[in-house]
Amino acid sequence: MKKQVVLYKKLSPSLMARLHEQAEVTLIESLDAQGLAKLRDALPRAQGLLGASLKLDAELLDLAPNLEAIASVSVGVDNYDIDYLTERRILLSNTPDVLTETTADTGFALILATARRVVELANMVRDGQWTRNIGPAHFGSDVHGKTLGIIGMGRIGEALAQRGHFGFGMPVIYHSHSPKPAVEQRFNARYGSLDELLQQADFVCLTLPLTAETEGLIGARQFALMRPETIFINISRGKVVDEAALIQALSERQIRAAGLDVFEREPLNHDSPLLQLDNVVATPHMGSATHETREAMARCAVDNLLAALAGQRPANLVNPLAWR
Repeated sequence: MKKQVVLYKKLSPSLMARLHEQAEVTLIESLDAQGLAKLRDALPRAQGLLGASLKLDAELLDLAPNLEAIASVSVGVDNYDIDYLTERRILLSNTPDVLTETTADTGFALILATARRVVELANMVRDGQWTRNIGPAHFGSDVHGKTLGIIGMGRIGEALAQRGHFGFGMPVIYHSHSPKPAVEQRFNARYGSLDELLQQADFVCLTLPLTAETEGLIGARQFALMRPETIFINISRGKVVDEAALIQALSERQIRAAGLDVFEREPLNHDSPLLQLDNVVATPHMGSATHETREAMARCAVDNLLAALAGQRPANLVNPLAWR
């Protein structure tokens, strides 16, 4: 008998066909009020869940007594109570490797866009305000040869370091749980404390996950350690940063600029002070948003879920203690 799968993310026709071959699928097409009601109705018979961008807490999952596995179409797993899932022996999987290069591309795009004021100056041209050769008031900053600071040296951090070191001749300083000799050798990188990095880096880039330890990691004290020419980049999670402190640092020109793909609340409110600042480049959490990568992520999630429902260990198991 086929397992019951609740899908709350649209997939390509080929992946949908694959799921239908091996499972009975209930598709939740939208996570609006009607879709959430349909999800709650489907949970009691669900043995597998697949989707993204929905917080699955204990209150919701208590409605799914037969649940065996959740496949998240994401690398971040902050939408899940891992201790609760492990206690219930529900396997949680994610899609870590397939989005590494694309997300690093996004990070470097933000570095270039903020340093060279690409969005601001492109809008000036579009608005018909380019009437003479630009002068120092519109000059940006070089990227090549500047110090790249990376907080969180995981897969994406390494991919960002690769671009900076080999592509732009940037000295790399990084901070993580512990030194990584292989990273230091490959990119001629230097490990430093968080304070050292903040004081020395021209570009401070966040590439770490949201956890209890990292929530609010960067606040007023940390921005005060940065230099007026520092550019701040966040492609990790919005809640790693105290957004009010960031707004103040940008407004008072404690730092030069910020390139942000993530925010405390998403979508970003249209009246956010961040959108009134000319030294901010804000993008809509697009780190992995390419056709190729999103399809690869969905394919990876389908692989993970079908393996789990077949009694096999998923390749990207987040909570190994739940494995029987």
